[in-house]
Amino acid sequence: MSPQPTRIPEILKTHESDLLNEWLREQTPLLAGQRGRISDADLQAQSREFLSLFRHAAQTADLDNIQGPAWRDVLEMLAGISQSRAKQGFTPVQTASFVLSLKRPLFARLNQEFSKDARGLADETWRATAVLDQLGLHTMAAYVKAREDVIVRQQEDMLELSTPVVKLWDGVLALPMIGTLDSARTQVVMESLLQRIVETGAEVAIIDITGVPTVDTLVAQHLLKTITAARLMGAECIISGIRPQIAATIVHLGVDLSAVITKATLADAFLVALGRLGLAVQRAPARA
Repeated sequence: MSPQPTRIPEILKTHESDLLNEWLREQTPLLAGQRGRISDADLQAQSREFLSLFRHAAQTADLDNIQGPAWRDVLEMLAGISQSRAKQGFTPVQTASFVLSLKRPLFARLNQEFSKDARGLADETWRATAVLDQLGLHTMAAYVKAREDVIVRQQEDMLELSTPVVKLWDGVLALPMIGTLDSARTQVVMESLLQRIVETGAEVAIIDITGVPTVDTLVAQHLLKTITAARLMGAECIISGIRPQIAATIVHLGVDLSAVITKATLADAFLVALGRLGLAVQRAPARA
């Protein structure tokens, strides 16, 4: 079905300057508190570019379907704006308002042009509403996707920060773990530990679980996988920080840690590690 005739492209072209100014006035109060993150010049440039792309697409394509090739440039521009605003900390409402705030100025022009044609005004208002709503939804979808990407990257950064591998001595590494273990974090733990073993040539790695609140079957399996991977790299593992409650839980679960050296504290595990390297700690003689 061929697109229905519309005067919206003509109105956009004829009143482009006035629409731009009125639209900018609509956006200004909606961006309260964010003015330091986008300059007036940038906002004006973005708005002018959108109006131009919007008018061109409306002239050559169906206003009822923004998925056609004629709308590609419009959609790409809105996606770029959404991504940048998501990273800059704009709210969802402020991001969506970039498109939706155009409604009031455009509707005002439609009222002027169709003041004596109620049917024409209703039809054109519906077309304008439909297309701007579609563009607004596209803007929000791009914003949500960008925010999800930011959150995923932050989670990955937090995982890396929460699994530091510390060199205690030549040949001895320590991996203090804090918080709950899951599959994603275990993967980061294994990669961090194995990388440090390769870099330092460590022979002993201490995995300290003092900061792990609970140990269940899944956590125990994750620990055993990490220990097995370290052994394949030539490093012996010691688990420290096993509190009485966790020891009782491990026994209750029937998890076999008999092949793994376990100690109550990191200090005890460090002494065992030194012993494996043929080293010992002695108290220095008191000074006279």
